[in-house]
Amino acid sequence: MDTIAAISTPLSPGALGVVRLSGEEAPEIAGRVFAAKSGKRLADVPGYTCLFGEVYDRDGTFDTCVATRFRAPKSYTGEDVVELSCHGGPAVLRRLLAACYAAGARAAKPGEFTRRAFLNGKMDLTQAESVMEMVSAEGASALQAAHAGMEGKVSARITKLRDKLLALDAHLAAWADFPDEGIEEVEGKDLFENLRELEGELSALLSEFDAGQLLRGGVRTVLAGRPNVGKSTLMNLLSGYEKSIVTSYPGTTRDVVEERVFLGDVPLLLADTAGLRDADDPVEQLGVARTRQKLSGAQLILAVFDASQPLTEEDEELVGLIGGTPCVAVLNKNDLPSLFPTYFLEKHFKTIVTLSAKSGEGFQDLQKAVKEVLHLEKLDPNAGVLFTQRQRAAVERAKVHVHAAAEALAGGMTLDGVTIDVESALSAFYELTGEKASEAVIDTVFETFCVGK
Repeated sequence: MDTIAAISTPLSPGALGVVRLSGEEAPEIAGRVFAAKSGKRLADVPGYTCLFGEVYDRDGTFDTCVATRFRAPKSYTGEDVVELSCHGGPAVLRRLLAACYAAGARAAKPGEFTRRAFLNGKMDLTQAESVMEMVSAEGASALQAAHAGMEGKVSARITKLRDKLLALDAHLAAWADFPDEGIEEVEGKDLFENLRELEGELSALLSEFDAGQLLRGGVRTVLAGRPNVGKSTLMNLLSGYEKSIVTSYPGTTRDVVEERVFLGDVPLLLADTAGLRDADDPVEQLGVARTRQKLSGAQLILAVFDASQPLTEEDEELVGLIGGTPCVAVLNKNDLPSLFPTYFLEKHFKTIVTLSAKSGEGFQDLQKAVKEVLHLEKLDPNAGVLFTQRQRAAVERAKVHVHAAAEALAGGMTLDGVTIDVESALSAFYELTGEKASEAVIDTVFETFCVGK
């Protein structure tokens, strides 16, 4: 297999940058662009050895460098690997990569290092997908989920379910193919109960997917309410700086102000919107129209009310706009004398938080309430959570076939017919981990990777 090379760190100014090579000729090719101060050759040193020296091309030496040697199969890809760590300037990295190409390496394709790790048995497809999740993780929970995936926690959960199904399939096949060998007869009742149990476990696995997606991709969140209830102050509290303009004049926010923030470890794609009211100003009217549009596409609404003011028509209108969207009612300005009828909130909202966006009092209660409303409080990212649409689709196919097998059995179909669905469910499991995945499936997994991983 060709020796590949790529820049494996961001191509932007930094203290360090890494060019990675993988393949049978990696030590020799790296040795054509790197000279150790000790005079040792990369091809001769043991694995997990670092050498300090310089990198050069046909125009001469251009940087100092630390070269790290990994010997197959004890490397990321399972092949001979060399990592050249130099200064992180884009010009330095591009020149070093060009030197590696001139010395005999070819450009790595997106995800090709991880693809080789998969093909060489260093990881399965779910672990490979976790690599990109690890690279892109922003919050603590997303990082935990990605790390669990890389450690094989997702694979372990899938393998446990697959092995249960495989045992059923083996029993069905043995009893059908060797009727005279004294193999225990397949009991329809036991088989049905086992299939239903498996279906339930698959449903539980799927139920975690949406919550996991929110932790990774972010929750489309809208701050909504009438003018001057403190939406912009709350936006600034959540952002950690003055993102929105705050004044005592109603209608200050006339457009949607957006920011990605973290509420605890939950990423929110937060939108501060124009206050809901009938406005004469055409600019404010456009802002209110955008507020309504944002509300229709939200995954979470923080409905803000002013504790220091009586109930208004605009407050009541907001309730009608929320519909079935997950929502936390935020009764703001609790540091002022209370005039707002709390029974109104209790009548319309399951989750209510009282706080002061100005002082930050009640902020912890808001964090807790958001996790509860989004059903994130019981999600354990360390347990191994499905996190790609491919994984979800494969588990859904397995569940469909397990359900069909149970229904066929209950409907009086022969065990041969039941076996067909059991084996189709197994195929979905094998595709999920990559044990029997097609080349097209593998291509789809790695086409989303960046070059250098």
